[in-house]
Amino acid sequence: MVNGGQGQGGEITVLLRQWEAGHQEALAPLLERIYPRLKEVAGALCRGERSGSLMQATGLVNEFYVRLLEQRELRFENRNHFLSLAARLMRWILVDQARRERAAKRGAGVTMRLHEELAWVEAGGEQMVDLNRALDELEGLDARKCRLVELRYMLGLTAEEAAEVSGVSKATVDRELRFVRSWLYARLKGSGGEREPESPPRAG
Repeated sequence: MVNGGQGQGGEITVLLRQWEAGHQEALAPLLERIYPRLKEVAGALCRGERSGSLMQATGLVNEFYVRLLEQRELRFENRNHFLSLAARLMRWILVDQARRERAAKRGAGVTMRLHEELAWVEAGGEQMVDLNRALDELEGLDARKCRLVELRYMLGLTAEEAAEVSGVSKATVDRELRFVRSWLYARLKGSGGEREPESPPRAG
C-alpha cells in the first residue's frame, strides 16, 4: 500500500513541504513511501527480460528518482498531487525507454506486458509509444480517465488507491477503466468489426 491512512497522507504532505523548502533529508523518507510500489511495477515489467536490457527494474526506479529531483521547483498541493505526478513520471519513463529500445532495434522476441489488465500492450516497444499517443488524445477528451490509467497501470496503484487519490468511488474507477480499456484497444488494435467509440463519456 502507498498510503496507510490519512495520518500517513498528512505525513507525506509535510515531507513534501520540507523538500520544497530545501531540506534534502526529507526526500529519503518521502521515497520510502513509494519505492516498494515502484519496484513492484518495474519488476513486473521486466520479469523474464534479458540481462542487460535498457528496461531493467533498478534502472527504471533510478530514472524515476532522477526525474523526481528535477521536479524540485514544483509546488505539490498534497500527497495525492504527488502520486499523480509520480504516475505521470513513470509513464514518461516507460515511453522514453520504449523509444530507446526501438531506436536500438532491441527486444526482438521479448515480450513485456504493461499490466495484466492491458495484457495486449507491450511495454518495451512501438505499442508503448502508440499507447502514449492514445493517452494524449484521451487526456484532451477526459483528463480524469487519463489520470486513472496512469495511477492504475503506470504507478500500479490498486483500484481502491486510485479512487482515493482521484476523489471518486472504487465503483467509478472500475467502470471508467473498463470503458477506457475498450477505447484504448479500439485505438491501438482496431475495432474488430464493432463500431469504435468516438470518445469516452464525460464523468457525471
